[in-house]
Amino acid sequence: MPRFKQTEEILKLMRDKEHIRNTGIIAHIDHGKTTLSDSLLAEAGLLSPSIAGEARALDYLEEEQKRGITIKAANISLLHDIEGKSYVINLIDTPGHVDFTGNVTRALRAIDGALVVVDAVEEVMVQTETVTRQALGERVKPVLFINKIDRLIRELKLDAPQVQEKLNRIIRDFNGLIDTYGEKEFKDKWKVNPAAGSVAFGSALHGWGFTIPQMQEKGLKFSDIVAYYSNEHFEDLKEILPVHSAILDMFVNHLPNPLEAQPYRIPKIWLGDPESEIGKAMKACDENAPTVICLNKVVVDPHAGIVSTGRVFSGTISEGDNVYLLMGKKGYRVQQTSIYMGARREIVDTIPAGNIAALLGLDIARAGETVVSESIKDQMVPFEKIKYVSEPVITIAVEPKHPKDLPKLIDLMQKLSIQDPNLVTTINQETGEYLLSGMGELHLEISVKEIQSAVDVVTSQPIVVYRETVTSPAGPILGKSPNKHSRVWITVEPLNQETIDLIVNGEISEYQDAATRTKILREKAGWDAKDARNVWALDEHVNIIVDQTKGVQYLREVKDTMIAGARWATEAGPLAEEPIRGIRINITDCQLHEDPIHRGPAQIMPMTRRAIWGAFLSDEPTLLEPIYKIQITIPQDYIGTVSGILSQRRGRVIDVQQKGPLTFITGEIPVRETFGLANDMRSKTSGRAFWQTQFTRWEALPKSLAKEVIAEIRKRKGLKPEPPEASEYIDTL
Repeated sequence: MPRFKQTEEILKLMRDKEHIRNTGIIAHIDHGKTTLSDSLLAEAGLLSPSIAGEARALDYLEEEQKRGITIKAANISLLHDIEGKSYVINLIDTPGHVDFTGNVTRALRAIDGALVVVDAVEEVMVQTETVTRQALGERVKPVLFINKIDRLIRELKLDAPQVQEKLNRIIRDFNGLIDTYGEKEFKDKWKVNPAAGSVAFGSALHGWGFTIPQMQEKGLKFSDIVAYYSNEHFEDLKEILPVHSAILDMFVNHLPNPLEAQPYRIPKIWLGDPESEIGKAMKACDENAPTVICLNKVVVDPHAGIVSTGRVFSGTISEGDNVYLLMGKKGYRVQQTSIYMGARREIVDTIPAGNIAALLGLDIARAGETVVSESIKDQMVPFEKIKYVSEPVITIAVEPKHPKDLPKLIDLMQKLSIQDPNLVTTINQETGEYLLSGMGELHLEISVKEIQSAVDVVTSQPIVVYRETVTSPAGPILGKSPNKHSRVWITVEPLNQETIDLIVNGEISEYQDAATRTKILREKAGWDAKDARNVWALDEHVNIIVDQTKGVQYLREVKDTMIAGARWATEAGPLAEEPIRGIRINITDCQLHEDPIHRGPAQIMPMTRRAIWGAFLSDEPTLLEPIYKIQITIPQDYIGTVSGILSQRRGRVIDVQQKGPLTFITGEIPVRETFGLANDMRSKTSGRAFWQTQFTRWEALPKSLAKEVIAEIRKRKGLKPEPPEASEYIDTL
């Protein structure tokens, strides 16, 4: 028997694609996403209306309830009736805190439309901009809900014209984001318009909301809303203007169904030919075609094991189907299929294209994986890599209090990294280092709490993550194999910013066909045609390997081994064993022994690494440090104080805006300088400052600091204080 009475009705609608909406709720932290979700669940009969707005039902983790923030994206399928027709709305509630923005990124891959929630008092904030940019980058259409209107009336005591001015500014600023980040084809038609009903206003906490068409239909004015609050009858608004009706109607009327969305989303998020048979099937959302699923979420269930969640773009997935993981390069039999109802999964027999499915049995699945019918595994190419707006920039060391718990700690760390691709775990059993790298201090704190629920651990103070790079070209440098029978000559040079942006934004990738990548590198990054054609590989740290050789015998046979050697070299550089970032590795010449036994991995990989490190150290290598964008909200009197705090910490002010009684300062600050910032900011502004940080880019460490930081890192890692000289890695003829 289905656990929820709605399940049977939802199952009937899952094949009626015009009546499906795959949506998400995205916003800046504390702007009211999860409170709003409560009202939507109450409408669906999944939550008592008396506690909607306070239950935070989709925050089903203990730590989420305790902190009052969303940490992990939660899925729910809802039914909504409008004008005598029923619709199924697959909804994902996402985190607002920047440390968990990776969950937002992954959720966007599975949805076609997003509700952006904005606090009427705080207006458009830094994370509002980030999540809107992410949505537009995935061709996910946004609509707007301006929340906490009650605060404008009760706290700020604004009159109707002042409220109108504030709301108009929020809409104007939001449309400005669409104008800035939207693609030419979509930006004009995706801008929100209150008169058309693509903007809703209300109070999620008090359970009321409306669009302008709904307001007009009921013959109400905004002055009536003010009167309800003045007379302390605002509870009546929940009956007159239920917020769920405003939001769900807006989903149905202004967000696309899968048949509308997939034709324009597939060319953006899939690397294959949209006019191929597979491409056409996905654009048509054809449930009778071979199955294609893009996974956006993987969790480890203590009872069920790996649970993989993803959008079915074509075909139909059923229990017992044989599928193939393109990146994992392995086939599996699906053990169970289900849909989400909040924290629970409801088992169903089959899930057709256009819906979001949860699957059991795909043991090595990871977020971003492409799952297909075995019949098309050789013709299918993967989906575009999920692009994250942030990177892990802070690390802590973790060790168990009791040595006997070490195996359990390792297992927990590995499970965490499966569930959260933005959490990087480093387990080096030789050195005894067990490291967690995350987006920020809160991200790591939550991860450690999860570990501590099972194992007592001790953690170090947070450490900033760095990258190594070069500032000018160097080489060619000769590298010899350990047996001296093979040789390679390599140059290294910094990648130009255009190329770095292409890799980071996912415009070029490993899985692209060479012709497309060549064209993009030539047109957008100014590459020479021959070099662009001969790109061998790209790596996760934004490095590129290029073959510049001519007529080298046996090179094709050792190509993969040389790529592995290059990745070994860049995984931990020679300056401080931090990853190398943003360099181009050119293989200019090569001499390989004719006997295969003398050109195996044990010879070719060390040879490649030596030459790269020799060239790297011959240049002017340096460290890159992570930089945060910071947005601070303060009363006007504290502008000078906050500017002073930033400048003392090597930060700078970029922009200052006055919005009503509050001032918004946007600036930049090195991550290294943010430790202790909270105490400094609170004490010097009497607790009046509120702020949020977000990783924005890597920047070269000032020369005056580089030597000190390198020595500090090397000491922490148990290395010699001074980095090696280039001569240690340069071979001579």
